[in-house]
Amino acid sequence: MQTAADAGDAATLLAAVPAGRRVALVDPRFVGHVHALRLGLTDPRFPAATVPGALTAQPEARGALLRALHRTAAAVGAGAPVVEPDADPAPEDRTVPGRIAVALEAEGIAVQRPALGSLVAAVPTDPEQQAAAEAGLASVDDEAVRLRNAVKAHDGFFTTYCISPYSRYIARWCARRNLTPNQVTTASLITALIAAGSAATGTRGGYVAAGILLLVSFVLDCTDGQLARYSLQYSTMGAWLDATFDRAKEYAYYAGLAIGAVRGGDDVWALALGAMVLQACRHVVDFSFNEANHDAVANTSPTAALSDKLDNVGWTVWVRRMIVLPIGERWAMIAVLTALTTPRIVFYALLIGCSLAACYTTAGRLLRSLTRRASRTDRAAQALADLADSGPLAQAVAAVVPGLRGAFTAPAVALLGTLVMIGGALFLPYGSPLTVAAAAVYVVLSGLAVARPLKGALDWLVPPFFRAAEYVTVLVLAARSDVPHAVPAAFGLVSAVAYHHYDTVYRIRGGTGAPPQWLVRTIGGHEGRTALVVVLAAVLTHTSGFTTALTALAVAVALVVLVESIRFWVSSSAPAVHDEGELA
Repeated sequence: MQTAADAGDAATLLAAVPAGRRVALVDPRFVGHVHALRLGLTDPRFPAATVPGALTAQPEARGALLRALHRTAAAVGAGAPVVEPDADPAPEDRTVPGRIAVALEAEGIAVQRPALGSLVAAVPTDPEQQAAAEAGLASVDDEAVRLRNAVKAHDGFFTTYCISPYSRYIARWCARRNLTPNQVTTASLITALIAAGSAATGTRGGYVAAGILLLVSFVLDCTDGQLARYSLQYSTMGAWLDATFDRAKEYAYYAGLAIGAVRGGDDVWALALGAMVLQACRHVVDFSFNEANHDAVANTSPTAALSDKLDNVGWTVWVRRMIVLPIGERWAMIAVLTALTTPRIVFYALLIGCSLAACYTTAGRLLRSLTRRASRTDRAAQALADLADSGPLAQAVAAVVPGLRGAFTAPAVALLGTLVMIGGALFLPYGSPLTVAAAAVYVVLSGLAVARPLKGALDWLVPPFFRAAEYVTVLVLAARSDVPHAVPAAFGLVSAVAYHHYDTVYRIRGGTGAPPQWLVRTIGGHEGRTALVVVLAAVLTHTSGFTTALTALAVAVALVVLVESIRFWVSSSAPAVHDEGELA
């Protein structure tokens, strides 16, 4: 830390700092909590951030910072105003860091201004302001505020009242021992895998241990995010780990339950795969709707207005959060039922609970979409196209046929294709050439559905329909094959494909766009993979070769998507965020 005499001296000192380092400016008169400074100066997610009396800049904003310092020094030296003559700057913008923040924003640099709440951050200019700042400083325990802010503002009932009251202290314990969120995330994964292994024993003792360990894994899963917020340790690797490990833990646990059930003489692999398919389809409904409305304007939906009103009625908030069966409630239910009942009952409860939650959330989104007047942007249309995951076959169809017009054409065509594909897999004779014909129709309809930009009121339904078509078709064909281990192989395939789809979601959320087109083409797109599985079922009818083929396809898809995903998330282009966790 070095002290500068004025803005010009500060510019000279900052110019000598190596270009790859973060720098900060703090007014020597600053009075405030340590955590207020921490929020303003140590969060790695933003190119620049400020609190009253302090400013920080990442390497990418260093050039603009130096230019602003030179201009500020020249303006102050000449007695000229730093802000527009008709502007009425806030008190914090009259300090040198405040002036610099305004100048950075004028150059187009996004400057984060974290909400401080009751924390004090001020630059007193007279004894009265000094006394007020010091009184505020003494009256607020910044460590208590830091602990409270480590917990997400909006979470499920179980997490809020049964986990967070003590997990925040675990997060602080980890911070004081220099443990990182990534290490806690990894510990959560390892614990969940041990839980899955315990369930796979098929014994009552194993099931009890599995339930307990699953709850411990969830506590650690909450702790990693709280540790990241407590110590402001956000990273690209953390974003990737947190975004993917929840799925890996849940699906591994499903597999462990299925293995344990088989050891006890009850084959529930189809139920395990069904639970995974339902959960993945639920999530893509949420993701697609949110992306379609991410930057929509003129929302006049009475459904949204009613929801806003209900948010002011406390008990309805908790009821609505519990209805959607968020991750806390879901994992608690799985853990308790595992310890007390059988894997079959666990999966029945999951399928029933997730089905009811899916109906509730989807109905609400449909009502909002049908009763709102909004214009969707090109960004939203591109996000939906990326989530659709159309491969070379669908893209070829879209390139040679004109897009169908109509407000609800795209979702209607996608739904028709989904019904044709799932209906063919369910009701046509297994291995029949007619099922291959149904797959061909599905390919054509998939291309028609995305031939025009997805800007319609219900176009966010297109990706969920495609997910349902692919996942359910794989499930049905594997279950109908009567080939040993075909359903576990299908479980592996859907897991690999679902990882790709979740990876796409989190890349879009981070603002970096979807995975590269070469990846989508390499793994065939949803319609290519679906058609390939149908052809394999027809060619390898009732033979062990079908299991082998599904396994090989699962391994190939997993290798390609994992290598590209790891490359992206550890690269400098990945967003430096810590995922706040799923709502459902």
